Amino acid sequence: MNLANHFHRERAGSSRCQRRAPARTPGNDARQAFTMMEIAISLAIIGIALVAIIGVLPIGMNAQQDNRQETIIGQDTSVLVEDIRNAALGANDLTNYIYYITNSWVEFNPVSGQIVQPGGNGYTYNSASSIPAGVYPGSATVEPLTNAANIIGLLSTPEFTDVNGNPTANIYTQTYFSNHVVAYVYSISGPAYEKPPQDNALMQQDSFGYRVFVVNTTQPLATNYFYPPFTGPTGPPIYNQRMLDNLHELRLTFLWPQSPNGNLGSGRQTFRTLVAGQLLHQPGGSYNSITYNQNEYYYQPQSFANTP
Repeated sequence: MNLANHFHRERAGSSRCQRRAPARTPGNDARQAFTMMEIAISLAIIGIALVAIIGVLPIGMNAQQDNRQETIIGQDTSVLVEDIRNAALGANDLTNYIYYITNSWVEFNPVSGQIVQPGGNGYTYNSASSIPAGVYPGSATVEPLTNAANIIGLLSTPEFTDVNGNPTANIYTQTYFSNHVVAYVYSISGPAYEKPPQDNALMQQDSFGYRVFVVNTTQPLATNYFYPPFTGPTGPPIYNQRMLDNLHELRLTFLWPQSPNGNLGSGRQTFRTLVAGQLLHQPGGSYNSITYNQNEYYYQPQSFANTP
C-alpha cells in the first residue's frame, strides 16, 4: 500500500463523517426554538403558580396583621395592669386612649332569688349617664373621664359590692350588686401618627381599638374551710377572710379589633395577676351605692388589713 492510496482513503472517511454530522448553519437554527404549544404550556404552568401565590398572600397578610395586633395587646396589657394594681392616679395620659367606660350592674337578692333592679352607668370624657334614668341627680357631672383618678377608680370596681358600694364576698345571704365593667380603648402603643396630638376624628376611628372587660375579684382565692386555729368561733373562716381582704385577682379580658361601627373581631385574650394588698372603697358625695354611682376604688399594694 503506497502513501497515495492511504491518504485517499483517509480523505474519503473524513468526508463521510462530515456528511453524517453536517456543520450547523444559520439556516437550520430555527429547528431548535420553542413551538407555540410549548410556550402555551409554559404560560399555563406559570399562571397556575401565580394563582397559588396570590391565594396565599392574603393569608400571610392576615397573619402579619394578627401578630401586630397581638403585640399591641401585650404591650398595652403591661401598662393597664400596672396602672390599676398600683393605683397610678397621675397617669393622666390614659384620658387620650380610654374614651368610654360602662358598668352594667344587677342588684340581686339571693334570699328571694329575684333581681331587684338591673341598670348600667356610662362614662365619657365630657359626661356620665345612668340607666334607668334619674336614679341619681346630677348624672351629667358625675365622674367623667377627665383624669386618671376617675379612670383607675372605675376600672378597679369590685366584681361584687353590697348595697352601700363596699366590696363583698357575701353573695348568698344579703342583697348585692354584680358589676360588669368594660373599657373602650384606642391602642396605647402602635404607630405614632395615630397618637395624640392627633385630633382627626377619622384617624382616631380608623386606628386600632379594643375593649377590656375588667374583673376585680372579691371572692377569696381559697374557699376551703379549715379547722382551728384558722377558723373563729363564729362567721367565716379567718383564713378566708384574710385572703379576701389582702389578696385579689385582677383579670383583664381583651376583645379586638373594635370597628368604627361598634362590631368586634375574633381576637380574645385574658391576662391575670394577683395584687397583694387592700382594695379600698372611696365613696363620693352623699350617695354610696352603685345605683348612685358615687364610687371609686383603689388598690393599695403591700398595705394589709388585720382581719380578726
